[in-house]
Amino acid sequence: MMDRIMRRRDKNKEPKVLKARDIPALAHYIKSNECKNIAIMLGAGVSTAAGIPDFRSPKTGLYSNLARLNLPHPEAVFDISFFRNNPVPFYSLAHELYPGKFRPTLTHSFVRLLSEKNLLLKCFTQNIDTLERRAGVPGNKIIEAHGSFATQRCIDCKSEYDDERMKKHVLEKKIPRCDRCKGLIKPDIVFFGEALPAEFIQSIGLLNSADLLIVMGTSLTVHPFASLAEMTPSSCPRVLINLDKVGDFGDQPDDVILLGQCDEVVKQLCQELGWEKELSRLWEKTAYSMEVEEGEEAGVVAAHPSTLDEEADKIQAEINAISESIEESLKINEPEADDESSPEDIDEERLKEALADAVPRAPIVMPSGATEPPASPEIQRKG
Repeated sequence: MMDRIMRRRDKNKEPKVLKARDIPALAHYIKSNECKNIAIMLGAGVSTAAGIPDFRSPKTGLYSNLARLNLPHPEAVFDISFFRNNPVPFYSLAHELYPGKFRPTLTHSFVRLLSEKNLLLKCFTQNIDTLERRAGVPGNKIIEAHGSFATQRCIDCKSEYDDERMKKHVLEKKIPRCDRCKGLIKPDIVFFGEALPAEFIQSIGLLNSADLLIVMGTSLTVHPFASLAEMTPSSCPRVLINLDKVGDFGDQPDDVILLGQCDEVVKQLCQELGWEKELSRLWEKTAYSMEVEEGEEAGVVAAHPSTLDEEADKIQAEINAISESIEESLKINEPEADDESSPEDIDEERLKEALADAVPRAPIVMPSGATEPPASPEIQRKG
């Protein structure tokens, strides 16, 4: 049963571009010659239907589950300084969330459908799960504002690292190291203390040419990503598809607010557009890709069984070498200097309990030492 879809209207502001602020009027506009460049903003709420919780949901969010590991603070798992000293928590988490375990949603397939119809300007996403790519959205149409698991490199010499080798290490619960300098390899996810991708900053200007902005599954509280919703021309209709009203949506004459589950609202919009069969076809393709990936992954795991239980005694013997701040909660086995793939393991039972059903969304990007997200810059919507 479809969740409620609410159409919120400000009676004092009649729409200027749309005929009305509802799904039929939105569909009519999308099919018109006036709508040629659609910009998309995606947040964690888009991936929840894939089984991936957001960051801060009570009891089910990533940080709530990581707290059981007794880290200095939950966010430490995405702190670059902490990672340099102890990469074990992040890579233990990576084993649970690595791309290939989750199927893209109908909403992800909708973004691909827009691309196939040559309507997609850019898809700006906060998510690090790569589900946009797995849904078949072209890479040149995706801007991963907080990075993703799609690529990885050495944190010291910045050398890129092979995708298949990275996947193999993560599945075997081993920490990859650089061939050149033996530095730690990290996915190109934006950690606390790191700058946003240059591509994100360079692509913001594209919003000036947007004919329509669709924002889905985000609280619009993480800046500077949230500020994108204010950077389109004032003549550009904006659509919010979300469980709750967020940001300044409703302030503009052509704001359309559709409250409900992203997949359900997208399904209704595609029905109105006459695209329902095309959407279903694209989504079915994601099921096939999952079957192939699962088969490949099973082969890797069968050939390289986990060594966590076998190494338990060895890990215990080396815990005393770890700093006082983490030795009570983590068990680490430091790799040899000349071994790129020495296993660095932690207590598996505690890990499984802590990470059950917990997968992260992109972290709030804050300057080093800051305790609150940076304030959004003052931005005037363009006339």
